[in-house]
Amino acid sequence: MALLPTQTTPDLALALVGGGSTDDLKLGTGTGGRFSLVVFYRGLHCPICRRQLAEIDRRIADLETAGIGQSVAVSMETEERSTRIVNEWHLGNLPVAYGLSEEAARTWGLNLSHAIKDGEPDLFNEPGIFILDEDGTLFWSSTATMPFGRPSLDDVIAGVRYAQDHDYPARGAA
Repeated sequence: MALLPTQTTPDLALALVGGGSTDDLKLGTGTGGRFSLVVFYRGLHCPICRRQLAEIDRRIADLETAGIGQSVAVSMETEERSTRIVNEWHLGNLPVAYGLSEEAARTWGLNLSHAIKDGEPDLFNEPGIFILDEDGTLFWSSTATMPFGRPSLDDVIAGVRYAQDHDYPARGAA
């Protein structure tokens, strides 16, 4: 079942590559800016995820300027594979969380897939982007059943900036 805007988002207490946890990021609290960005990605096997996370990593300052104070990338990957992701994809600004459970992925409304080729985990989440408001509720989300068709980061930034500048409320909960 999909999360609806204005609903409180599920807990996301996961370890981060390099130490600490998502609790340290204070997601959905307004720390550093009204919004938080949670990007669920497929994993090490996904070249589209690599491009997406690299762009987010490069543009953390743009996200902060738009009102996104905290960002995190999350997957069902293991610690070892997530560490490889950070190192091989050269992610230095975007925190990467690992170990999302199947149950938690479903609670967030993510689609799941089974491996169809070598290099894919047996079960992994498909992509999703979630913007949390400062009160911990869902402001906006987009999930996919395939690796392609993700919203552009420019569109996300423009939308968040508009919402920030015009005190635009969450929509889609009716």
